[in-house]
Amino acid sequence: MDDKNMAVNLRNDDLSEETKTLISSLPSDKDSTGINVFLSYWRRSLEDPNHVLFMRFEEMKAEPHEQIKRLAEFLDSPFTKEEEESGLVDEIIDLCSLRNLSSLEINKTGKLCEGRDNKTFFRKGEVGDWKNYLTPEMENKIDMIIQEKLQNSGLKF
Repeated sequence: MDDKNMAVNLRNDDLSEETKTLISSLPSDKDSTGINVFLSYWRRSLEDPNHVLFMRFEEMKAEPHEQIKRLAEFLDSPFTKEEEESGLVDEIIDLCSLRNLSSLEINKTGKLCEGRDNKTFFRKGEVGDWKNYLTPEMENKIDMIIQEKLQNSGLKF
């Protein structure tokens, strides 16, 4: 049994089917396609910041107003002073919140065309919550892969 499958079986009874599927799709040491795609977007955002915007969930959670304004500016639709003062940024943050999106009927009961429930895309929306779904061994493996693949990239987690 390889390391990836061994890690998945450590707490298999505690994991939902979606989590098991997600974990089994994690890159092995030999297959880092997902990380390479992620890094290519990061690098491209540095090379061409007018055409590629790289946003991190942690930053969006820590400073939502600044990140929404940054996104609007990137889309050549910056907020006017009046829009900001009227609370439009707050309204957008509320409408786009995981609390709001997860409460929409389509996201409670809808399915993707391949049959996956829309609700599987919503958890708590908290930074670091992923740790509640992984064993320490899984976490260590992910940390090692990320450290190896992201070294010298300038991208920090």
